[in-house]
Amino acid sequence: MAEKPQPVRVLYCQVCSLPPEYCEFGGSDFEKCKPWLIQNVPDLYPNLLNEANEKEVGKVADKLQGTGISSAAASSAGGAASSAKPEEVKRLPGGKVKKKDKQEVIIEKVVRNKRKSITTVKGLELFGVKLSDASKKLGKKFATGASVVKGPTEKEQIDVQGDISYDVVEFITDTWPDVPERAIFFIEDGKKVPAA
Repeated sequence: MAEKPQPVRVLYCQVCSLPPEYCEFGGSDFEKCKPWLIQNVPDLYPNLLNEANEKEVGKVADKLQGTGISSAAASSAGGAASSAKPEEVKRLPGGKVKKKDKQEVIIEKVVRNKRKSITTVKGLELFGVKLSDASKKLGKKFATGASVVKGPTEKEQIDVQGDISYDVVEFITDTWPDVPERAIFFIEDGKKVPAA
């Protein structure tokens, strides 16, 4: 007589609710699954077990080094360590580090059709300025057309018709006091020049 097949018992991760083989590909953060995987299926991810062991060895080594330091040196080192806060780094998918945008306004004059020009204002949104309101105020002040457009880097910028590049600095600092004059730059001949 043939043996009756038994149903397969599948183990599921308690964090992301996927089978352990698929935790690293799941939608949740794989870092959260690691402790559960090390505890319940250590043979599936041997690298995780090695990582955990290396971290433990590093912690023990730090503790041993900490006891060998004199109390005066420890207090001065501790003070220096506490004043330097670790910088939060935002990571994109694939491990790339996202750079934080510098708070600066860049004004550039673009000449088209030999006589006509457009003044581009970039970076006002970094100071909490709403770009649609800013374009209306710039258009009204300089009696010209102004609009919010997406630039070549997919960031929004304000395009103002005409050459208003040197008059716009005073208008920006007067209208939005949060924008300091030292944070405004011109692009001249491909180089960034401070407006102040």
